[in-house]
Amino acid sequence: MKLFLSGNEAIARGAYEYGVQVAAAYPGTPSTEILENVAKYDDIYAQWSVNEKTSMEIAIGASFGGARALVAMKHVGLNVAADPFFSFAYIGPDAGLVVITADDPGMHSSQNEQDNRHYARHAKVPLLEPADSQESKDMIGTAMELAEKYQVPFLLRMTTRICHSKSMVDCGERVEKEIPPYKKEDSRRVILPARARVRRARLEEALAQLEEEACNSEWNFVDKGTGDSDLGIIASGIGYQYAREVMPQADILKLGFSWPLPMKLIREFHAKYDKVYVVEENDPLVETELKAAGLDVIGRDIIPGLNELNQQRVADGFKKAGYKVAKEYLSPIDIGELPPRPPTLCPGCPHRGVYDTLRKLKAVVTGDIGCYTLGALPPLSSMDTCVDMGASITVAFGLELAQGKDFTRRMVATIGESTFLHSGITGLIDLVYNKGLTTVCILDNRITAMTGHQQNPATGYTLKGEPAWEIEFEPLVRACGVDYVRTVDPLNLEATKNELIGAMNHEGPAVLIFKSPCALIPEAKKIPTIKYFVNEDKCNSCNACIRLGCMGITPSGHPGKKGGKARFDPTLCVDCGLCFQVCKFDAIVPVSSDPEMTGSYDYYEKQK
Repeated sequence: MKLFLSGNEAIARGAYEYGVQVAAAYPGTPSTEILENVAKYDDIYAQWSVNEKTSMEIAIGASFGGARALVAMKHVGLNVAADPFFSFAYIGPDAGLVVITADDPGMHSSQNEQDNRHYARHAKVPLLEPADSQESKDMIGTAMELAEKYQVPFLLRMTTRICHSKSMVDCGERVEKEIPPYKKEDSRRVILPARARVRRARLEEALAQLEEEACNSEWNFVDKGTGDSDLGIIASGIGYQYAREVMPQADILKLGFSWPLPMKLIREFHAKYDKVYVVEENDPLVETELKAAGLDVIGRDIIPGLNELNQQRVADGFKKAGYKVAKEYLSPIDIGELPPRPPTLCPGCPHRGVYDTLRKLKAVVTGDIGCYTLGALPPLSSMDTCVDMGASITVAFGLELAQGKDFTRRMVATIGESTFLHSGITGLIDLVYNKGLTTVCILDNRITAMTGHQQNPATGYTLKGEPAWEIEFEPLVRACGVDYVRTVDPLNLEATKNELIGAMNHEGPAVLIFKSPCALIPEAKKIPTIKYFVNEDKCNSCNACIRLGCMGITPSGHPGKKGGKARFDPTLCVDCGLCFQVCKFDAIVPVSSDPEMTGSYDYYEKQK
């Protein structure tokens, strides 16, 4: 059976075919769709975990219990899961366990572009790098088989292009793996220092054996070029695809099982060519290792290390080195200048009113990772810092310690409900325990929105859509030691302002829970709304409504009129009512107040 699959979909298919029984993850682009697709297979237990560390530990426990396990996360998520990941390399799995890291060269949706191949070297675990969807699926099987054979977990590195590009995949049937009775083996699984020293030696032995496996692996092979050439290229992942496209005449040693490096295979390849180049995305990991081994290779001198590669960047590198490249890349590709398209909060987003109010209050805002990070951009421009998941509260407390408690009167930490559960609770406890005063705003839009609307412990549903226990934030926050706790409707700007002022003036830590559903989920559509129109006779183009940054209302741009009158876009407006609340001239009016209106958008057509 052939299926047209993205790399993420192919990994899910591989999990199904190769007997994975437990899969866990925390959503994060570009990895999110892996677990969303795994959840479609009834034979696999799949869950959204509260963070990457817990998902890693759940997979480890499943492996101890004899179930093949998969854990997936974006590249920065492995930072969160690094503690159990490093220790588990020493302990080793019982049933196979593969860790998916989805790296993001170019930082399309991330705060850095760290190269997680370093984790394989640092943690001493073997690494696989697919170059297309077929390999993404099939490498799951290789990882499971060798993880069980050598008692080591495997790291499988995806990148944004491999995650999201689609190609045809040959698919097979599921191979079930029987789960054996649990067997106590504390001498391995209780990783005390004396036992860890023994396991470290065993891990080194396993890595030496795995290097032999890599030398003979089907994933490492020489792809012959179209002609006799003294040019050799070593490449992996998407770098292999680009190198093959722009250098059809060259022979390429394609590395798919790339750590431990198959040095014997590489030395044999290297000896055949006058010059050998390394094409790898981001850091020169392979190049550095080969040079350290005494091999003369060229990499960073021609292949850039910043941002993601593409055919043109690889072609330019080889042209710089004096080589002819594929005809279509002999001159730069002219794609024209595209206009900037900065991201923005969606129309009706419940975060907009909070950030607009914070801007007007001239608050210092420490932010976090999620949709609400967009509050940093104009015209809201309401965020001062954003470091990593959960850092808003702890960074705010650090600022408080540096600037003094008077400074804290105008400081607020904003964090989404999913991020708060991910890694914000410990920060809040730290703040309370050490007698901080910071105001914390939990922006609860009832979903993990930025990554595509995934469930979390606050939504009341599991990854598979089953009803689940729904966390209540007020008692949770009170249990952390906070007495001043309020739940506020962020679409009510007067209440939002009053509660923020009250919390910021409170003598002690305060938490405001701004609770309103994301405008794009069904729950939001159940809330009764009022439709509005613009009375142009009263609109004086003050732009107070425009400064909300909502795409649902824009200046009309009438010729001869400065700024133009405000105008609704009926295809985008969701009737949240924020613009009505900021208009000081009664120019935005409920439709029902105009006798000519019947509750429809007819008036918008008249404005045109």
